[in-house]
Amino acid sequence: MGVLGQSIKRREDPRLITGEAKFLDDIQLPGLVHAAILRSPFAHAKIKSINTDQAKAYPGVIGVFTGKDFMDLNPLPCAWAAGGVKNNLNTPRCLEPDRVTHTGMGVAVVVAQDRYIAEDALALIQVDWEPLPVVTDAKKATEPGAPQLHENAPNNIECEWECGDAAATQAALDGADVVIKQTLINQRLIPNSMETRGCAAQYNPASEEYTVWMTSQAPHVMRLLMTAFVFGIPETKMRVISPQVGGGFGTKIYLYPEYVLMAALSKKIGCPVKWSETRRENYIATTHGRDHITDIEIGVNKDGALMGLHVKTYANMGGILSTIAPGIPTTLYGRLLSGPYKIPHIYCHVSNVYTNTAMVDAYRGAGRPEATYVLERAMDLVANELGMDPTAVRRKNFIPSDEFPYTPADNILAGLTYDSGNYTLTLDKALDMLDYTGFRQEQEQARKKDKYLGVGFSSYIELCGVAPSAWIGLPGQGWGAGLWESANIRMHLTGKVVVTTGSQNHGQGHETTMAQIVADQLGIPVEDVLVEHSDTAGAPFGYGSYGSRSGAVGGVAVYRAAERIKEKAKRLAAHMLEANVQDLVYQDGKVMVKGTPAASKTIQEIALASAVGYSLPEGMEPFLDETSYYDPPNCTYPFGTHICVVEVDKHTGSTRILRYVAVDDVGNVINPMIVDGQVHGGIAQGAAQALYEGAVYDDNGTLVSGSLMDYAVPTAHMLPSYETARTVTPSPVNPLGVKGAGETGTIASTPAVVNAVLDALKPFGVKHLDMPLTPEKVWRAMNSNGGKA
Repeated sequence: MGVLGQSIKRREDPRLITGEAKFLDDIQLPGLVHAAILRSPFAHAKIKSINTDQAKAYPGVIGVFTGKDFMDLNPLPCAWAAGGVKNNLNTPRCLEPDRVTHTGMGVAVVVAQDRYIAEDALALIQVDWEPLPVVTDAKKATEPGAPQLHENAPNNIECEWECGDAAATQAALDGADVVIKQTLINQRLIPNSMETRGCAAQYNPASEEYTVWMTSQAPHVMRLLMTAFVFGIPETKMRVISPQVGGGFGTKIYLYPEYVLMAALSKKIGCPVKWSETRRENYIATTHGRDHITDIEIGVNKDGALMGLHVKTYANMGGILSTIAPGIPTTLYGRLLSGPYKIPHIYCHVSNVYTNTAMVDAYRGAGRPEATYVLERAMDLVANELGMDPTAVRRKNFIPSDEFPYTPADNILAGLTYDSGNYTLTLDKALDMLDYTGFRQEQEQARKKDKYLGVGFSSYIELCGVAPSAWIGLPGQGWGAGLWESANIRMHLTGKVVVTTGSQNHGQGHETTMAQIVADQLGIPVEDVLVEHSDTAGAPFGYGSYGSRSGAVGGVAVYRAAERIKEKAKRLAAHMLEANVQDLVYQDGKVMVKGTPAASKTIQEIALASAVGYSLPEGMEPFLDETSYYDPPNCTYPFGTHICVVEVDKHTGSTRILRYVAVDDVGNVINPMIVDGQVHGGIAQGAAQALYEGAVYDDNGTLVSGSLMDYAVPTAHMLPSYETARTVTPSPVNPLGVKGAGETGTIASTPAVVNAVLDALKPFGVKHLDMPLTPEKVWRAMNSNGGKA
């Protein structure tokens, strides 16, 4: 009892750590054959012809197909065009029939008896290519004379989008005491989930139904997109199952060409087909993240008061659009540029740009990390320019805690408000944990010994549980459907409970946290609650897991279904106890008469009576079975302050993180241990962007950081032990008071680490460096004036 807020061990973990969990590549079906995909080595080229004769004749090959064989299928849909503007949409096909716009696009597929035969046969396919000019830089792609990727997108512009008030912001900048300008590069990242993507499909000709297994964060959405938009068949003709998914970080939200291809192949060849992505394929064919070029102007008075912020961003979309790509650098970036600060005027203009690079879409944080990086670098640039302490600049401009709900300036949030916040509280707690005054003294003494320490701050807000549907959807921000979530609760006659959720678990711990919600609400042991998910045949329609929505939307749907179970239980208990329902109270797993605890029925007794149906109130249906569809009235807005302490080696330029303090406020916490794990993982990914990671293309559009030998993912010894704490400011948006925790670490950590390194480099006159802050880059900056501090 009272299990909410308890660090219960994750119920998912035993099957994971014992190897019992079944991932996509573990799927075995009778008659299963394997597919391998021929991918373009060119970033931009026409396909003049494809000769598959030798591959078809290779022993063990069942079939070889090209894009021309699937012209009856529609291109994949774009489910989120930027709202309120014209979008020049270009989306992929399951195989490209005549042209490619980035390396790694699929142009042919081999189906064979095993995976190795299929891979060998790929080398026998002969493609006659006509290479075309290439552009990989988003800003250069918009310039006159740049290669054009799509006829319907002049100057390679997917869309031009803006928010805020341009005239008012310019006036604020004109009236400010100081205006600071800076170009910021938020480099391209490769997400690197432990499990790559994969898909298996089986077609039943008798029922004309498909069953598709895929590594997806949103199986119901995948079914909808594939059936309604690509195949043109009823949703009821396809079942989509997500088996155990080994991480996603956003990359497994989307509908990919390979998923459509496997389903189509299963029908075409008459047997089940499976494809499992190699790591090399993952790097070139799965979505990347970030990749912004941004020019900022921040106006500030001499006392540190912010006056206006002007942002111009070129957002790289890649060579073709992923499922929700246009909405990430618009709604989830531009509309978050007030952050935790009271900025009188804000204007943001975003150009979404096609280039000859892999698709770019949401990656952990999805627009919010990019917005936070802009703001937190701006705060440090202001502090440096005015000679103020960076904490003083932040503190002066925080939104006061008594002004919530808060509406950011110039309607940049398009009618929504921040729900609750106390930003000074998290900053003060983090400073106390660090002993900030003591650190500055230590830093000063270290510099006298030619030792360079730095401290960096990041105060952030996040938007979670994107909602309501009317705001995010087609009438508002352009999302092509709703974003509510579903939950069903069934209590069997034995008193055991089955929860079925439309949220999809791929590492977040849903089977634990949602069981805690139900156990707490119904007053039953958490062990009596089973949580099921990830199968469109067994769950009510749901939109899946991303954007830190599982607690604030999916969890609240579970809570509301449990409330309905309790209400029905009270009505039945009134009948059983011969009492008025108004005289009853539900408490600790029992329905009792107020003031007379002995006159009670346990929820298990009520469940049995409901299930057998021998004596029910007139008009009551048997069984405790309730479903909720929850559409929040607003998003939730977690916040916090992270502090990073680093040491930079003067002789090598290498950076070592000495301490990392994270104070987050995610509202009420369902399971502290799971939240801590989410924060830890997020910090690792954000720090990796700051110091190590970066996808690099050459001038031909070839990904030169195309393997783990060339793309620097940090190992455990490169990261510190994190010092975490929380404040609790419940969200008034939902009855649980929860906000969201899955992306906080990634959002906050990148600027905290960058600001720390630049603080260490202050004696060398270095004001800004673009990520990643590699040893060579840092060493060169330190030695740009002869290495004199």
